[in-house]
Amino acid sequence: MALPAALSGRLKLPAIAAPMFLTSGPDLVVEVCRSGLIGTFPALNRRTTAAFSGWLDEIEGRLAAFPGAAPYGVNLIVHRSNPRLRDDLDVVVRRKVPLVITSLGAVSDVVEAVHSYGGLVFHDVISRRHAEKAAAAGVDGIIAVAAGAGGHAGTLSPFALVDEIRSVFSGTIVLSGAMSTGAHIAGARAMGADLAYLGTRFLATREAMASEAYKAMVVGAAAADILYTPNISGVHANFLKPSLVAAGLDPDHLPPHRELDMQNEARAWKTVWSAGHGVGSIQDVPAAADLCARLIREYREALEGLCGDTDRGASGP
Repeated sequence: MALPAALSGRLKLPAIAAPMFLTSGPDLVVEVCRSGLIGTFPALNRRTTAAFSGWLDEIEGRLAAFPGAAPYGVNLIVHRSNPRLRDDLDVVVRRKVPLVITSLGAVSDVVEAVHSYGGLVFHDVISRRHAEKAAAAGVDGIIAVAAGAGGHAGTLSPFALVDEIRSVFSGTIVLSGAMSTGAHIAGARAMGADLAYLGTRFLATREAMASEAYKAMVVGAAAADILYTPNISGVHANFLKPSLVAAGLDPDHLPPHRELDMQNEARAWKTVWSAGHGVGSIQDVPAAADLCARLIREYREALEGLCGDTDRGASGP
C-alpha cells in the first residue's frame, strides 16, 4: 500500500469522502474524519476566503475532541477562472491543511506551497497524459477519475486507468468512480489503488448539504438516469437526468455551454444536480457515521471472503 507516512496508520478504511461542490461542509467532514476516513470539502463551497477560513476554524475545533480522527482535506480548483485560488492557497498554507486536492490543473507552485509545511497534494486526472503532468508537478497522489464518477468525470475503465497511471507514477493512487460499498473499496484495492474516493454515496447522507429532494432523487435513481455531458459547465460531467427535466431542460437537446468559468459554476450546479453511476447501489440516507461504520464492516467482510476463496482454491465451492 503506497500511502504517505502522514496517512499511514491513521485510517480505519482506505477511503476518502470526496469533496462535493455545494454539498460537502463541516458536519460531513467532521463525522467522516472521526469515523476513520478522510473527509474533504471544496474551498469554493464558501463564498469568500474569509468564510472558507471560518470553516477551517470550525472543523479543526470540532476534530480536536477526537484525537484519533483521520486527517481532513480541502479541494482547490486550479483553473485560471478561479479568482480566489491565491487567497485560498494562502489560507491553506497558513493553517497547514493536511491534504489538498487539486482539480482542473496541476501547478508545481501550488504543490511547492503545500509541501512547504509538510502537507500532501493529491490531484485528480482522467487520463495517462494528465497523470504524467501531475507527476511532473510533484504531487504525492493521483486520483484516477474513471468512468461513472460523479461531477467532472472521465470515460476510461478503472482497470485501464489505474494500470496506466501506475506505469508513470509510483506514489499514492486513489480510485474514483461508481463506488458505494465496502466491497467496492476492496475491489479498488485489489486492482492496485491505494485508496478509494466516494462522492455520490456520501451525498445521500444526513450531513450532506444537499436538499432533501436531491437526496431522494439519488436514492430513486439508477445508472441509466445519469447523463455525461459538457453542456452544463463547459467540462464533461455526470448529471441526474431528472434534475435536468425539472430545470426545464431537454436532456437530449441541451444547448452548448461556453468555456468553464468557476465564477458562474454555482449557478449551473444549484438546480442541475450531479451524481455518478453508483446511484443504483444507494437505497438510504443514513447518518455519515453510520455509513462509515457500514463501509468498514463491508470492507472487512469482503476481504475475509476473498481470503476464504483463496484458501479453497479456484475450483472450490
